[in-house]
Amino acid sequence: MAIIKPFKGLRPPKQIIEKVSCLPYDVMNAEEAAEMASDKPESLLHITRAEIEFEPGTDPHDEKVYKKAEENFKRFQEEGILVQDAEDKYYIYAQTMNGKTQYGIVGAASYKDYENGIILKHELTRPDKEEDRKVLMRKLNANIEPVFFTYRSVPEIDAIVEDIVTNNKADYDFTSEDGFGHHFWTIEDKKTNEKIEELFKTKVPYTYVADGHHRTAAAAGIGKERSAANSKHTGKEAYNYFMAVHFPDNQLQIIDYNRVIKDLNGLTPDEVLEKIKENFNIVSESTSIIKPSKLHHISMYLEGKWYCLSAKPNTYDDYKPIESLDVTVLSKYILDPILGIKDLRTDTRIDFVGGIRGLEELSKRVDSGEMAIAFALFPVSMHQLMHIADTGNIMPPKVTWFEPKLRSGLVIHKLD
Repeated sequence: MAIIKPFKGLRPPKQIIEKVSCLPYDVMNAEEAAEMASDKPESLLHITRAEIEFEPGTDPHDEKVYKKAEENFKRFQEEGILVQDAEDKYYIYAQTMNGKTQYGIVGAASYKDYENGIILKHELTRPDKEEDRKVLMRKLNANIEPVFFTYRSVPEIDAIVEDIVTNNKADYDFTSEDGFGHHFWTIEDKKTNEKIEELFKTKVPYTYVADGHHRTAAAAGIGKERSAANSKHTGKEAYNYFMAVHFPDNQLQIIDYNRVIKDLNGLTPDEVLEKIKENFNIVSESTSIIKPSKLHHISMYLEGKWYCLSAKPNTYDDYKPIESLDVTVLSKYILDPILGIKDLRTDTRIDFVGGIRGLEELSKRVDSGEMAIAFALFPVSMHQLMHIADTGNIMPPKVTWFEPKLRSGLVIHKLD
């Protein structure tokens, strides 16, 4: 069963929360980060993207960048930009998008749960990206940004959350520059905190990494590293845990994650269409956007036209977790054999576009001449994600897109 502990959060005072909070480090480039933090000396980006304090083009993995992040983190605490709570507690973090609010519990997950398969994943990670986050954690001695977890909903936990948010004023309540609402409560009552811990331990057999696989792997690695180095290790030290926001699965929705390809692999548009027809039926075509309406319907944009491609029954197997995914069908029957995209992780001819940008972004990139063809996919369901993780399978790259992204800077978990 899942071990999720309360912790002494390091947090900004209420009056500066909007200045401190920012998007996570990996959804922007250095130039965008510098612009976002340009008039905000309190922005957490001065820690998570410390390269913005150096000349443009500075390697974010340079030792001086990590050192600057460490200096800024220390300064933030000395200046009262970040203040540590006196007692261990859970927190509630809610996000509002398009009138819908999802409520997550912020707690400290056990790195042992990651090692033992209680925390389940659905993506592979890259060692270089893991090491980057490990270096930063070593320097800061903290989990500076949370990871995004989900779990099968538990009515008793839902009831506690509902009672708190209904009867208490939020500590933080603001709308970020992207239009999303962010709401944050501290759970002060000791008995309530104890009840939440007990409910996770008895009612939640597994938790699932929804977003933040590299940060999760890195945090688990640091926990293992610290425990091995400590001759007096007890298992109760703060480094045994890392910060995660746990959302019940019934409140989450995965957004589509789409593909654009730079060329047609030496084929003409007509040749591409003819080859596609071997395994797909073209249900409709239009100069207007066609959005996939159900599983196994893939939209394609080519030479100013949108096509709805219906996968023929021989191309998928709904009884097999990976073979049922439309990303698998697309790769197996179009990207690989027709367009020559063999490895989604390394091929520079393909790019990925989160559905939050809209399908207009796909046609825009093709019409500009930057790309030659685009594919829009029906979103993966939470059931599919959890089933894949439950069965020990790994999704292909760039399949799930969660929105809103967790805001960084609302709370931080120190490792000492």
